[in-house]
Amino acid sequence: MAHALIIGGGIAGPVTAMALRRAGIDATVHEAYPSGADDAGAFLILFANGLSALAAIDADRPVRACSFPSEAVEFLGDTGAALGSRPIAGPADGPTPRTLPRAALHRALREEAVRRGIPVVHGKRLVDTAVGSHGTVTAFFADGTRAEGDLIVGADGIHSRTRALLDPAAPGPRHTGQLTVSGRTRDTGHRVPPGTYRMMYGRRGFFGCTTGPDGTTYWFANVPGAELSAAELAARTPARWRRHVVEAFADDGTPAAALAAATGDDIVGLNVYDIPSVPVWHDRHTVLVGDAAHATAPNAAQGASMAIEDGVVLARCLRDLPDTGRAFAAYERLRRERVERVVALSAAMAGRVARTAEERRERDAGVALGMARDTAGTADWLTGYRIDWDARVH
Repeated sequence: MAHALIIGGGIAGPVTAMALRRAGIDATVHEAYPSGADDAGAFLILFANGLSALAAIDADRPVRACSFPSEAVEFLGDTGAALGSRPIAGPADGPTPRTLPRAALHRALREEAVRRGIPVVHGKRLVDTAVGSHGTVTAFFADGTRAEGDLIVGADGIHSRTRALLDPAAPGPRHTGQLTVSGRTRDTGHRVPPGTYRMMYGRRGFFGCTTGPDGTTYWFANVPGAELSAAELAARTPARWRRHVVEAFADDGTPAAALAAATGDDIVGLNVYDIPSVPVWHDRHTVLVGDAAHATAPNAAQGASMAIEDGVVLARCLRDLPDTGRAFAAYERLRRERVERVVALSAAMAGRVARTAEERRERDAGVALGMARDTAGTADWLTGYRIDWDARVH
């Protein structure tokens, strides 16, 4: 049985390992961090396409168990006036989108992979790779250890070391001109109706929130901002991030500033990056999945779902085609156009965050009409996407 060395244990890594196992290919997941990341207040939504991709490899149940349904979204302008509402985008016959903490998704996928007998090894930060005389590949890690297999899957995220080794000229992440701050609070004064997201177009940013069944309200804020260095990010305390968000929305008539102010230390802030296009996705021995291949800004809320889709499609290609070269080429052919379209969509949405107050108010006036148009335009190609596990790849 062929053996895959998967670099990265976030979302794409465990999903790819489980999909490969179902395709008859063994795998070991090598994660750089010594343990799972907490990610403080960070959370995400999985739309019907991501959930269906998990279901294709029977991995959706543990994710459903730690998430809650998200069925509708309502919009407020910067004055607090209602701009309209709609069902969350998705085909009528698809699974209901689910919201969950990012750390919970990581944990559920890793635990399910381990339950299936897939080794997940921590503290393995990739530094180099080499191809042997018999076509085997070796991964060398920062702790001095190595691992040998038949192929390498780079699932190591937006700052992928695998991508740099595959193509030293590969473009690096592009800062989108915004910062994202996420938090969660149990404060009872700021809960949202069950199954609903409340989105707010502020004068100086965009704010969204939803409340889970246990009464926890999760929120995020996308605000214009210059890229922060690693040292600056490390020095930012939850209190400073909280103040940053409160000040950004203080002049609005929405509950955004008050909700942020009612949050304790469960706050995390990040630079927002994307990579519009990665020229080289693979050679004959190594292939990229998830953010390593197509990093997207979080605005379209599709990064996790795209990574999940990648892992399942890659496994089908390796199952059905006679060698890794042809399998990797088929995988790129099936995925590149779709994921680059998603990256472009998210980038356009991120660009709107940086608009001036005047432009934002003009946009607010047309939001109700735009909601219906955007829903109809994205449901089929984006959230309506389905993977047929049993279909052969040619």
